[in-house]
Order: sequence, then structure tokens, then C-alpha cells
Amino acid sequence: MTSILANSDKCIRCGLCLTQCPVIFTTARESFPGPKTIAGDLPRPSHEFTVNEDIIFYCTICGACAEICPADIPVDLITREIRRALIETGRIAVTLRDALESAFKHGNPWGGIRSKRSEWAEGLGVKDISKGENAELLYFVGCTPSYDTRVQEVARSLVKIFKAAELDFGILGNEERCCGEPVNWIGEEGLFEELAEKNIELFNKHGIKKIVTTSPHCYMTFKEDYPSIAEKLGMEFEIGVKHYTQLLSELLQQGRLTFSKKVDALVTYQDPCSLGRRSKVFDEPRDVLRAIPGLELAEMERTREESYCCGGGGGRIFLETEVLERLSIERVKEAARLKPDVLVTACPFCLLKFDDAVKVAGKDIEVKDVAELAAEALG
Repeated sequence: MTSILANSDKCIRCGLCLTQCPVIFTTARESFPGPKTIAGDLPRPSHEFTVNEDIIFYCTICGACAEICPADIPVDLITREIRRALIETGRIAVTLRDALESAFKHGNPWGGIRSKRSEWAEGLGVKDISKGENAELLYFVGCTPSYDTRVQEVARSLVKIFKAAELDFGILGNEERCCGEPVNWIGEEGLFEELAEKNIELFNKHGIKKIVTTSPHCYMTFKEDYPSIAEKLGMEFEIGVKHYTQLLSELLQQGRLTFSKKVDALVTYQDPCSLGRRSKVFDEPRDVLRAIPGLELAEMERTREESYCCGGGGGRIFLETEVLERLSIERVKEAARLKPDVLVTACPFCLLKFDDAVKVAGKDIEVKDVAELAAEALG
């Protein structure tokens, strides 16, 4: 039993975690064991390890259970350890296996061809650091914004904003590879460390000192995981990392970024789990939205630490999910009560999940990223 799994001895069976777990409130509750079972029972030596490999991957690593746990049990880490054990025995869903294989072969979990990673930036005049161009700031685009046609619009919006603020920035072009965050939480430890090592080597090779990310998942893993991995490997990772909403908020405060065009819309903001509850970045995205002329922000009932997960984290973005098990639909229905024009977020996974959910739920709501609204407000 690892030291992480030993935390199961601290579980007092209070059940508070069950009141916060978003999966419990879908039809998946019929088979999903829930955080109390995952954290308190499965890791114990006396428990027969017969958990269904599909069910353990229902967890989105949203962190809501750990947030409320009076015993401070790291349910997310315990879940990852169980997943690692399952992967070692080959017990993993086909779609997750395919995502891992793609990350290993192509440097991204989406099956995208490496030579096409930077095609989204063609014609935008963006510096390519991998080709010897120098830049003060690395814009780490991420896998989803690089390959998904919908999320590519977010990356293009950020380029427009960065240029308006006269930032000296560049990308790594086709040399960029997955940060490894989904690989890590799916439970493939060796592949995650391999991706992290290659990225750290790449950053050091190009003298990267500052990074801004599109995705909260990249931001969180660079901040939380890379320093310890670098130390373990005898390497350096002394890089300042920001999510783009943090950077835009700073630019607005410094007067280096201003919005001149009105965007007349009522919007409601989704706190992404990796940016909000897990990284405690709540105000900066709202600062950007409130700076946009004509924009009105209305808050949903569950926000900030209590925000409801979209269902895409923890590798679940790569799982086929039944309609009645999709967390995103529940969240879209909650947003619809405010009658907003736009449901806005700051995470590629949230964007994709909600784009699908508004169609399934039949709600007349646009889904946009904070970056897209900010770029629109530039005029």
C-alpha cells in the first residue's frame, strides 16, 4: 500500500463528499461507487480489488469532494493510484487507451498529426520559437486548441489580444507536445513523466522563462507537477506560469489592454475546476468580463469553490458518455435559468462539453470562451 492509499484510514464515513460529487447526481450513481467508497474502502487491504475499470474513470478529478472533506483526504490522488493499478493490469477503456497511445506516438491525445499542430496559426504572423525566433513570452497553446477546429478560435483570439497589448510572444510550433495532464490523471505515470521530461528539456533548450497557457489543465500541471518532476530528474524548472485570464487581468490593470467595442450581452461564467477550485483563480476571468463595455455578468447558483463540473476532467473528455450521465447538461440547465445570451468559460474542455450540451438540451445559448469575448471587444 502506498502512502497515498494509506489516507483511506482517515475516512470517518461522514458522507459529506457524496453531497458534492457531481457524478452522483446523474444516472451514473447507479454504478459509480462515489468518493466515499473510492477514498475509504477500495484502498484498504481487506477490500477485494474488483472495481469496474469503466466506473473508476467516471471521476472527473473536479476536487469538490476533497474541498469539503473534514479529514483532508486527497481523493483525487487515491483515484489516480487505483487507476494506475488498473492500467498495469491492462484494464482500461478503449478510448482512453487510444488517447494514451496517441500521446505517446504523436505528442497529443487527440490523434492529431504532429506536423499539423501549428496549422491553426498560419497567416497570423506568430513567432515560432522552435525555428530560432526569440520571444520574451511562450504562449503554450495546448493540444485541444491546436487540433480542435472549435477551440482553435480561442487560440486565434488570444493571438489577437496579445498583439493588441504589444506582447513579445511566440509559440513552439510543431515542437510543442502535450503537457501530460490528462495522461497523468488517467493514471499512466511513466508516460506522464516522459512527456514532462521532454517538455522541460525543450523549455530549457529555448531559454523559456515565462509561459502563458490557454488551458487551466496545462497551467495547473506546470505549476503543481513540473517542479517536483524536474527536481527528481536533476533538471531545472524555474519558469513563471500564468493562465491567460491572469495575464489579461494584469494587462488591463496596467493599461496595456483596453476594450473599445461594446458587446451587448448577458453572460454567465463557468468556473473551470482546474482553474477555479483547484488553482484558486476566481477573480481574474471575471475582471476581464467586467471590463468589456456593454457586458452584463450574472452568476449561477453554484460558483467559485462550489462550481459544478462540466464532466471533461480526469481523462473523462476521452470517454463516451451516455446522455443522462453528462454533467454538462445539468450545468447548462442551471445556466439557462438566468436566460443568458452566452455561457462563457475559460477552459477548452468546458467549451467542448457545453457546445454539445446546449444542443442536446435544446437551449438557445451561445457558448464562448473569455478570450473570444475579449477579442470581440477590441473592435
